[in-house]
Amino acid sequence: MTLATHPARAFMPYPEVAVPNASTGPLRGLTFAVKDLFDVAGYPTGGGNPHVLARSGIKTVTAPTVQKLLDAGARFIGKSHTDELAFSMNGQNAHYGGPVNGAVPDRITGGSSSGSASAVSNGLCDFALGTDTGGSVRAPASHCGLLGIRPSHGRISLSHCMPLCETLDTCGFFARDVATFARVADVLFGARDADPLPATPRLLLASDLFELPTPDARAALAPTVARIEAALGQATPVDVADRPLSDLYWAFRYVQGWEAWQADGALIEQYGLHLGADIAARFAFSKGVTAVQFEQSTAIRREFTAHLGRLLGHDGVLVLPTMPDIAPLRTAAGETLEDYRTASAHVLCLTPLSGFPQLNLPLSGRAGAPLGISLLGPRGSDRSLIALAEKLMTAVV
Repeated sequence: MTLATHPARAFMPYPEVAVPNASTGPLRGLTFAVKDLFDVAGYPTGGGNPHVLARSGIKTVTAPTVQKLLDAGARFIGKSHTDELAFSMNGQNAHYGGPVNGAVPDRITGGSSSGSASAVSNGLCDFALGTDTGGSVRAPASHCGLLGIRPSHGRISLSHCMPLCETLDTCGFFARDVATFARVADVLFGARDADPLPATPRLLLASDLFELPTPDARAALAPTVARIEAALGQATPVDVADRPLSDLYWAFRYVQGWEAWQADGALIEQYGLHLGADIAARFAFSKGVTAVQFEQSTAIRREFTAHLGRLLGHDGVLVLPTMPDIAPLRTAAGETLEDYRTASAHVLCLTPLSGFPQLNLPLSGRAGAPLGISLLGPRGSDRSLIALAEKLMTAVV
């Protein structure tokens, strides 16, 4: 059995090509997968769409972020599935199907970094690269019981990676255990003392965001919050939003839609890309976003980012739910999945609007399925958040 034929369906069925890595380094002995948006020399980049794959050709340059991992001694094992053009959060691709959630196989992985989350949760590699625009690392990390980070915007290079939304796209990664996650973070983020958080940060609890999960999810998260407070100190309740959450949700949708159409609209129309029905509907919405809507939403975004920056200061860490509930069943109807996506976006959208880092921790669950909880810190506090997670997971797991 090869990775491409493994029942987890995490990997694209590309012919295997040797990708050299350093024989020594801080990641020696670790294996990793790469979401099929990043270029890897010797492989095509398919972006979850057969037309994009047909136009790709074999890449001759490896994305700098992938190369950094190779140079640190990690071994590349393959390119993982992505939702089509990275414009989904369900992990179900109309052309290639859906990878299997290694934690709960009867439930979706979440997307669009679906294959990367599947590969790690099924134990096929030690860590994997994904991207997060509106939740595409955080959602599958929560659904599959993994650590996963959406970094500060621009913190990790996206050079030689297919774009979706210029000011929202980030490169994140997954791992099953915090020790491996921290090793990767040391390579991608640098020294532990490079970030601004103190060893004992000021803990804040996102009261308004904890109203969004389902009652069952809130009940499951409550004891996890208590354990976090026992380990890190009492959290001060705060409202994160500076206006109705629906206004921030629509600001995110308009910014995302405008930028997605700038990135992919010409490609879709010039080549007549055949898109899955859900993806086609999202691009139809994106095409209709006006410059005025984008500009007004950008102004809301600036105001919210300033508000969140003041709330966090240089020492604040926010505890918030990652998702509104556990992953839906794979057999759920399309309308159910779309409703869940909309509910999820209300929880997830504040981090991409601000550009601040958010780290999902696999510390809760219900009905036998994982349910993540997150830490969000000031811009640039990525590595400090992971150091905090190392302390926290040792205390509460």
